[in-house]
Amino acid sequence: MRWVPRRGAPVGGQDGRKRDQEPRPRATPPGELPLVAAITMARDEGPMIRHWVDHYSRQLGAENVYVIDDHSSDGSTEDLACRVLHFPYLNKYGFEQSRMGLANSLSAGLLYAYDAVLFADADEFVVADPKSYSGLRELVAARPDRDALGVLAYNVVQDLANEAPLDFGRPLLEQRAWAKFVPLMCKPSLKWEPATWARASHGIRTPYEIDPDLVMFHFKFADRDQLLERAGHRHHLNRTEDRARNTSWAKSGDEMVQLLDEVSAALDPAQAEPFRPKQRLLNRTVQVRGEAWKAVGDGQIEAMHKRPFCKIPQRFAGLV
Repeated sequence: MRWVPRRGAPVGGQDGRKRDQEPRPRATPPGELPLVAAITMARDEGPMIRHWVDHYSRQLGAENVYVIDDHSSDGSTEDLACRVLHFPYLNKYGFEQSRMGLANSLSAGLLYAYDAVLFADADEFVVADPKSYSGLRELVAARPDRDALGVLAYNVVQDLANEAPLDFGRPLLEQRAWAKFVPLMCKPSLKWEPATWARASHGIRTPYEIDPDLVMFHFKFADRDQLLERAGHRHHLNRTEDRARNTSWAKSGDEMVQLLDEVSAALDPAQAEPFRPKQRLLNRTVQVRGEAWKAVGDGQIEAMHKRPFCKIPQRFAGLV
């Protein structure tokens, strides 16, 4: 299903290309896989950022992975095997406006050299469903007519009664069995056109739809110890630097861990639902909001309370 824009809403990318015009230029010769870049912004992400870089380097090549280092002080961005970009403190326009400005400007520039660009947070791991594609570049090659695609988003949840803390020296999904679908996180993470991301990257100024074969695993709730540390750090930034206002960053580490404890204790495998949501739910998840198309519905915390558990299929185990 493709959403029909309301009057005055944008159509296509910033360059005004229509779908019935000439084919989009390619960064690689015909017959070769598309060239895809991945971007994130990170600050003191601990071992997660190194795993993020390793993940997208395997998928896309390390030379095509870009980390915007937001003044990390924990050493996590030192000696990363990718392109690390350093900027002055983002206090000219405020954090979120600056964050999205950098992401949009960098992605627009990269699209002069790349066929597509993916933007994901440092704890978000996007994969192509191996049932259909052998990697992200193969999926991109199969979608030459799209301007943007949304991910099928899941919170990976630690089963505290049966799963140990994550070992970052091993594939992460080999260590986790359960997840919850998160409608609001079905972001337009992958784009072919320089249409601007909006609403903290949950929206974009071009029509998009959720691709069930483009799956994102979000690891915020995948490890209790990491959650306590990371949520505490983000809460501190929320209070001292006014970052991520009106988001889960406003909750303390203790509050977030309490949520995980409650949700994990309620896990009942007998009540689990199928991994892939029904298509009618996906069809109503992306809607027009102002001049952007965005995902709507339960956010991270609401989904933890309300959405059922689903078993992560074994075919994903070695991909993250």
